[in-house]
Amino acid sequence: MQVLVRDNNVDQALRALKKKLQREGVFREMRAREAYEKPSQRRAREKAEGISRVRKLARKQAQREGLLPMPKSAAKFAAKAR
Repeated sequence: MQVLVRDNNVDQALRALKKKLQREGVFREMRAREAYEKPSQRRAREKAEGISRVRKLARKQAQREGLLPMPKSAAKFAAKAR
């Protein structure tokens, strides 16, 4: 992973690095590896993640079909694209 430092602005480069690490899920991975996770807890976590993933996909599909209102940020983007 690489971040460019422009005009010796290290603070800005650090912010960019943290944002990239956050997107990649490095912080979540580190937190998960700090301690042992029991197999029953792992199954429960994975099941909950799967349920939230399915709900998110269903919500997005319903928004595309017009059954639910679009989020404000997506509505702005769709209006600009037209």
